This record gives sequence, structure tokens and C-alpha cells, in this order.
Amino acid sequence: MTLSIVSRHGLAAVALAATPLSQAIAATSDDTDAESIQALNPLVVTATLAPRTADESLASVSVLDEATLRRQDPTSLTDLFRGQPGVDVSTSGSFGKSSSVYIRGTSNDQSLLMIDGIRLRSATLGGASWQFLDPRLFQRAEIVRGPRGSLYGADAVGGVIQLFTPEGEAGAPTPRISLGGGSFDTQRYSASLSGASGGTRYYFAGSRFDTDGVPVVRGGDDKGYDNTTGLVRLSHTFDNDAEVGVLALRARGNTEFVGGDTDYVQQVAGVYGELPVTDRWRSRLTLSEARDESDNIDVFGDSIIDTRTHTARWENTLYLGAHELIAGVEYSEDRVSGTTEYAESSRDNTAVFAQGLFDLAPASLQASLRHDDNQAFGEEVTGSLALGYALDDSHTLRASVGTAFKAPTFNQLYFPGFGNPDLEAETSETLELGIRGQYRQFFWDLAAYQTDVDNLIANALVNGRFAPYNVAEARIRGLELSAGAEIDDWTLAAALTWSDPEDRESGNQLRRRASQSLRLDADRELGDWSLGGSWIVQNHRYDDAANEERLAGFGLVNLRAGWDFAPGWSTRLTVENVLDRDVVTARDFSGNDYLNAGRAAFLSLHFGG
Repeated sequence: MTLSIVSRHGLAAVALAATPLSQAIAATSDDTDAESIQALNPLVVTATLAPRTADESLASVSVLDEATLRRQDPTSLTDLFRGQPGVDVSTSGSFGKSSSVYIRGTSNDQSLLMIDGIRLRSATLGGASWQFLDPRLFQRAEIVRGPRGSLYGADAVGGVIQLFTPEGEAGAPTPRISLGGGSFDTQRYSASLSGASGGTRYYFAGSRFDTDGVPVVRGGDDKGYDNTTGLVRLSHTFDNDAEVGVLALRARGNTEFVGGDTDYVQQVAGVYGELPVTDRWRSRLTLSEARDESDNIDVFGDSIIDTRTHTARWENTLYLGAHELIAGVEYSEDRVSGTTEYAESSRDNTAVFAQGLFDLAPASLQASLRHDDNQAFGEEVTGSLALGYALDDSHTLRASVGTAFKAPTFNQLYFPGFGNPDLEAETSETLELGIRGQYRQFFWDLAAYQTDVDNLIANALVNGRFAPYNVAEARIRGLELSAGAEIDDWTLAAALTWSDPEDRESGNQLRRRASQSLRLDADRELGDWSLGGSWIVQNHRYDDAANEERLAGFGLVNLRAGWDFAPGWSTRLTVENVLDRDVVTARDFSGNDYLNAGRAAFLSLHFGG
């Protein structure tokens, strides 16, 4: 994966996936322009490591483009992802509180987060700290549902979410400034400077978010949160089309919770070089570091946890007419330090991978294979095979099978008095069938899948010792129906998700996952004004594995408006949870509901975009 692959291949923006629309839309489809076509069938890179339009990717994909992010202007990534096709979210409160993202019913640590090709996660907990990343620092997000272990290695069981940062565009330096605030004494500021000249592109940005927050549990005090983020992205393309670049993103701040608070750091940094060896062969080397650090003060004792992952990835692409071959090697090392003395403080992983993308019109074939050799839990081989068939110019059938694995965390392997160094990796196999209708003004996509997960790691009492063991299995079945449209001045999107995430031993639903979800988004341009809203509905879920602690479903209504009142100047108003509904997706160990914020309004002023 590359740090600048989006711009190098000229990826288009996209509207969000949604449910099928009426045939009346098709009757007017010939009147649209090329920009709308690209928005509804965008190029994506996360699904195949190479730019493919959504219908060519042979995967279930959703893209949240820059226009979507700017219109919705969410205060957190989880607000942006909630209710997207196949995606569920669980949070322990609002504003910087612990959050989990479930893709197709898999756990938070079975889904992969990447920023410009760099993996970011906690090596001790396994999952990503989604709550500590500012949405305003990103230009687009690609959500790929389904296993991608054969491309990215461990943890890509449910899917991959990749966030892309902006880069400079040709022309004079472009400044952008945003400031605003709202409910709960919230303040938001951001500024950036970008441009390109003589083959050099640059983007510098910073943001600040500060809020007094809301109570995490009923009757509690407000729990605040602050975040300061800096971003630097530079690249240069030489006359021979060789390219070098660097990326650095660092977020730090503090979040309060019941009984304490945490100072945190989230950081990714990377440097890459790409060389066109021949007209048909490009080679790229990427060196990167990802860091997840927390300094915790709470009633159970203070602690410091610092996890870092260093990665070197060499990727080669061969262009063979209409076909592509991608092959490479990857070496990574996880390191853990802090106040806890782990039996092992580091582990390394060496992998080789290959993928073939074959255009056999009207059929297409994708095949990939990867071998991982991990110092801690041994060897894993993953693979995938996808077949597509174009029924006509507008409809594509697809079928795929893929395997993946989830690596045991440092806590599960080595935590003093608890870890089990004999753990094996969790493994999965997924079958998927799908069909996509792609038209000039709208699209629809239907997918059905089944994922079987073996060797699930669960805490159990075995031979008198309570520890993590490979003792559980899960089967997850689901349907996803999505579509989107651009009609005149309207942008419409919706997503309908049904899933059955089942613990095979007990027959119960996996904890904290809703089984039904609906999301509708509608936005309208009215000259200098824009109006829009989102409606998100989810059914009940259970907080415990025994399915005895039921959490009620909910319906959320979010509204937004924008006004371009002068050249280069605009203002935006967002009102979240307009109906002031209770939204509870998790409980604490004492059975107290973790509360999300009620009705909240935010107003912002923008210069330069």
C-alpha cells in the first residue's frame, strides 16, 4: 500500500452506499455528467491494492468522500461510521470514550484500521482507538467488508477501513481555516496550508478539539475530552516518474472517565520511495511506524502502556496488458513498554504475498495468497479468490471465498498471571455472493455472506486456571442492501443491514452487536445554501454473552445546514440527536448504562473551503 496512491491514480470522489431506488431515477439517468458518474462508481484501492472502480473491485465497498465528510462534519469517526453498510459501533460514552467498530459482526480487533497505508492499533488490546482521531484531518474513507488477510495479514477478518489524508493540489498555496463550537462548551479549530509546485506536493494541517463533555453514567459528572492533532504530508515526483514522500500524523490529548483519566498519543509516520523499473514494472518500498500510547490514572492503579509497530513493506506491480500482478514482502515488529512487565516485550512477523488481477471480459478474476511467519504464534497461510461476471453494461455478478486470521494480543499471550503463550491465531473463512447495478445517476448493491470463525479466544477456567484459550467458534450470516443517487441538486444514500452473529457453542448473539440497521442520508443544494439530514435506526443488542442484559434499540435523527455567504467563506450548523433519544450500546461491570450525548448543536465558520 502506498502513501500517495490516491492522487497518483486520480481517484474520484464518491457518494455513500445506500438502498435501491425507484425505476423513475433510471429514466433520467442519461442527463447526468461525468462527475456524478465518478461519484457513484468511485475508484478504490483498499480492496485490491490497485485502483479499481467499485463495480470492478469484486468486493463490498463503501466510500465516504470529501464532500460527505464536509457536509456531515462529525465530531467523531464513530458518528460517521454508525449505520454504514455492514458496520456497527459500540461506545462507552461520547467524546473520546472507548469505542469499538464491528464490521460484519466481527469484533473490534478483527477489523483493521489503516491511515494512508499504515496500520494503527494497540498491540496490547488488539483493536484501534477510533475515538482519538479527528475526522477533520481526513479527506476520505474506504470501507471494505469481507476478509483481506491475504493482502494485509493479521486482523483483517471482518474487513478494512482505510483513512486518507489530503495532499497538495497544483497551484498557489491554499490556506483553509475553520473555527466553531457548541453544546457542552465544545470548541473546534483547524487550519491547513496546501499546494504543489515543480513536482512537489505539500499539506500541513493542525486541529484542536476541546469539550467539557457529558456524564458517562446516570447521575455522574461531565467527563471532558481534548485532542490536538498535527499532520504533515510531502511528496516529490521526478522527471522519470519516480516518487518519494513522507507522512507524519500525531494526535495527543486527555479523556476523562469514571474514576480517572487518560493521557493518550496516536501517531503514524512513514516514508516511501517508488521507482518505475520498466514501462511494465513499478517497485515501491515503504518504511513506517505506528504508535499507541496511554498514561492512565484510575482507582485500580496508575499505568503506562506504549505499543509501537515498525513495518517495512516492498511491493511490486507488473502491468501485463489488461492484467496486473502484485507481489511483495513485509516485515513488522511490535514492541510493548510501560509499567507492566510482560514475559515478552516484542515479536516480529515476516510475510510474503502475491495477487493476480485478470480481466477476461466479460469475466474477471482476482486471486491472492499470503504466508505469515510470526514469532509468537507461528505460521498462517491466507488466500482469496473472487470471480466477477458482467451481465451487461450496468450489472455485475460476483462471488468470492477468502480466509483470514486474528493475531493474539500481547495481553492474551503475556499479561502477568493471565496470558497464555500457547494460544493460536483465530482463523476464519468467508463465502460471499453479490450483485451490483451501476447506472449514470444511481447504483444499488446486494450482498449475502457467511463467515465461520474457529479457534476464537475466550477467557475460561481450564484445569483450575482462568486465562484466554482457543475454545470458541462463531458463525456470522448477513445481508447488505445499499445504494446511492445524485439527482439534480439531491444527493441520496441509504444502507440496510441484517446480520446473525452467533456464538456456535451457546447459540446466543455475540455481545454488543445489533442485528438490524437502517441508515438514510439526504442532502439538497439550494444555491448558496445546503440542507441535509441522516436517520439511523438500529434494533436491540445484548451487553453479555448470555444474552440476559438487553440494550434497547434506538432511532437517531441528525440535521445539518450550510451557507456560502461570500467567496471562500461558509458557515455550517449541525444538530445531532435532534429528538434527544437515549443511545446506549454498552454497560459497565456494575450494570450501569454508558450514556451517549443527547441533543447537541454545533456551529462553525470556514474560510477557504
